[in-house]
Amino acid sequence: MDHINDDEQKLPLLDHNREVPEAERSMVQRAISQTFQSTAHLANLLPTGTVLSFQLLSPIFTNQGNCDSVNKFMTYTLLSLSAFSCFLLSFTDSFRDSKGNVCHGFATFKGLWVIDGSTTLPPELDAKYRLRFIDFVHAVMSVLVFTAIALFDQNVVNCFFPSPSDEAQQMLTALPVGIGVLCSTLFVAFPTQRYGIGFPLSKT
Repeated sequence: MDHINDDEQKLPLLDHNREVPEAERSMVQRAISQTFQSTAHLANLLPTGTVLSFQLLSPIFTNQGNCDSVNKFMTYTLLSLSAFSCFLLSFTDSFRDSKGNVCHGFATFKGLWVIDGSTTLPPELDAKYRLRFIDFVHAVMSVLVFTAIALFDQNVVNCFFPSPSDEAQQMLTALPVGIGVLCSTLFVAFPTQRYGIGFPLSKT
């Protein structure tokens, strides 16, 4: 009896349920499943503070989806400010000084404008932080990713589309997935080299 109890304790808590047969999936179903898993991680491509603020304020501003004219205005303002934050913070970057302290700044066409310290970068190092065309591409993609995150929020959808038609419902379902696939592919193909405000910091 003790031997059986010991064996049961060794079983992992999240072991596979052997009584349920494995689901048979076609290639299309596997692709859709993978797409939803990738879309669930879209928030990792956005500034952490922006996403957290939006998720906290969305139920309050939308009155949990039951919007009147005031709630719609507040929700629209929240969406606009969050999207602008995603766009603006895409042009920020960070570096570590000689003491290991993290300093942040805005990328400009001349270099990095340090905003939280008096440290100045050497000209040859400062040139690496110059604003480039790919930064604008990443900024636009960040806004699109935030749009997909917002469309996954049922409070926001119910606020602006309380009774959508079948065609609108299909569009609201397919649009964020399409945005997720496109932006995830572009972020993988053209990864950002910046470690801005709200994004993971570089180790060097």
